[in-house]
Amino acid sequence: MHTSSDAVARLAGVAKRYGSVTALDGVDLVLQRGELLAVLGPNGAGKSTSIGLLLGLIRPDGGRAELFGVDPQQIDARRRIGVMLQSAMLPTTLRVGELLRLVASYYPHPRTLQESAALAGIGDLLNRPYGKLSGGQQRRVQFALALCGRPELAFLDEPTVGMDIDARRKLWNAMRNLVAEGCSVVLTTHYLEEAEALAQRVVVMAKGRVLSEGSVDALRAQVPVTRIRCATDLDAQAVSAWPQVNMAQREGDRLLIHTSEPENVLRRLLDADSSLSALEVQRAGLAEAFTELTREEDQQQEAA
Repeated sequence: MHTSSDAVARLAGVAKRYGSVTALDGVDLVLQRGELLAVLGPNGAGKSTSIGLLLGLIRPDGGRAELFGVDPQQIDARRRIGVMLQSAMLPTTLRVGELLRLVASYYPHPRTLQESAALAGIGDLLNRPYGKLSGGQQRRVQFALALCGRPELAFLDEPTVGMDIDARRKLWNAMRNLVAEGCSVVLTTHYLEEAEALAQRVVVMAKGRVLSEGSVDALRAQVPVTRIRCATDLDAQAVSAWPQVNMAQREGDRLLIHTSEPENVLRRLLDADSSLSALEVQRAGLAEAFTELTREEDQQQEAA
């Protein structure tokens, strides 16, 4: 069981406004020591504002932001974090190794150059000028800069944007290694499969408020939908009219069905088509849970 002393970052009843726009509306958020927390939400949800408050880059209009129990602007707290934002203005003429040595020099107990390069998978880039790298390579270098100070807490804002699948999965492994070392991680991402693969806990935000939080399994359990996919000649429109079928549609030669009562629908499918094959049954993923939670928020806002 976590205690208050386990919290490394916290927003308590935080409000933030930009003119007439409310970016955050009474947000409570806690990051525990040694956990990877994924913060999800559509554009304008308040994710970046929340990160900015925890970094001390902006101040709340109401409520409280804490980093290691103190004001995020205190230098002692800031020396314990690493940051990878969505964009970074770095000297393009410096070589990657020079950038890493420079940033590492700001921290009391940094990683060695070789250790940082190995963890981020950029050993082959150390002698390359930063400005000559591809977008994906630059993101890997930015990740190395975020971890080179041996942080206790890392903020990773859309870290794998611009990376190919292989580079993205290598960075996932690096994030897992960080957490295994005891580092806490705040991850914001639009790739829901990324959050599903990495996060111990997920927070879903929309329109400046926290809609839901919990483990990936807990969020998926909020959406009692099971996906059934099979090869069948049954008509999708006819199946969609069955009781307990939420949706049925064709995907090539497969029929995809969403239902909250998979056992009953499966029985009827097998009765209706004895030659049915390639049957797959899968409960709702994080993507479906995220879509449903944000859809419900939109509907409530429209009704209000």
